[in-house]
Amino acid sequence: MKIESADSKDYLELIKVWEASVRATHDFLPEEEIEVLKPVILENYFDAVDLTCIKDSKGNIQGFCGVHDGNIEMLFISPAAMGSGIGRLLTKNAIENQGATKVDVNEQNDRAFDFYRQLGFKVIGRSPLDGQGKPYPILQMALSTI
Repeated sequence: MKIESADSKDYLELIKVWEASVRATHDFLPEEEIEVLKPVILENYFDAVDLTCIKDSKGNIQGFCGVHDGNIEMLFISPAAMGSGIGRLLTKNAIENQGATKVDVNEQNDRAFDFYRQLGFKVIGRSPLDGQGKPYPILQMALSTI
């Protein structure tokens, strides 16, 4: 598996991976929240981060990571590829090549919390609201080496 940069030509495929991943892992989000977030991510968030992705042998994106200012802002894996090591590779790349040392995780997303904890991240703070001011608590995590 090779990590490569993603850019605007990949956005439509990235948003499909995002949506499938969110539906598989964010069961606490109602349908209307997903529908509201989708265009915001597509039109604003992708442009605000340094994006990397991993594609399968057919060139289809299986997972992607977005980093901004030392923070992993997004890490989403296609449900069919979950558990294959793609998330670990993208996170390792984010740490080693993109300067990532922090991540915010939805408190209700136990799988993501456990994933980052296993990679050496520790909780350093908690917010009762997410970045859009919605009541989805966020755990701020940082690598334990900082």
